[in-house]
Amino acid sequence: MKNLYIDFDGVIMDTIRVTYDMIDRLEINREDFEKMSEFYENLNWKKILSLTPIINDAFTAVKKLYDSKKFNIAILTHVNSLDEAVAKINFIRKYSKEVTIIPVPREISKTKMCSTEGSILVDDYSGNLKDWEKEGGIGIQFSTDLNKDKGFKVIDNLVTLIDMF
Repeated sequence: MKNLYIDFDGVIMDTIRVTYDMIDRLEINREDFEKMSEFYENLNWKKILSLTPIINDAFTAVKKLYDSKKFNIAILTHVNSLDEAVAKINFIRKYSKEVTIIPVPREISKTKMCSTEGSILVDDYSGNLKDWEKEGGIGIQFSTDLNKDKGFKVIDNLVTLIDMF
């Protein structure tokens, strides 16, 4: 079985679009790291997750991946606060008891939290994928419009992985 790590924000849940819409309404400059950090640290993540759409029936896809017995699955998610980590864990557990959940403090690379060698990371952010591949992993970019190709295989549905590996 291959180790499969799946990003949460932008792959399973559309939290990025939802929070960016909020940032735009509040007229926060996305280039202002301090203001952005403060915004994310102070969000009510339980509420955000209740308002955010699931992308392409992702939890059903995760179940199919698990049932395929091809993968050891973990959700690897950057977090800005302990409250965010708790909210995400509680939310994910409503849909899946089988997967491991690894909250990663924003300041730490996902590559530092698990064994990357030969492992798959599905992420919407190419920076994470570049770091992953530098550490011997396999990067798969997730994009709902399949247009993000920056040197990575691109998928728009997690269930596609069953036929890829």
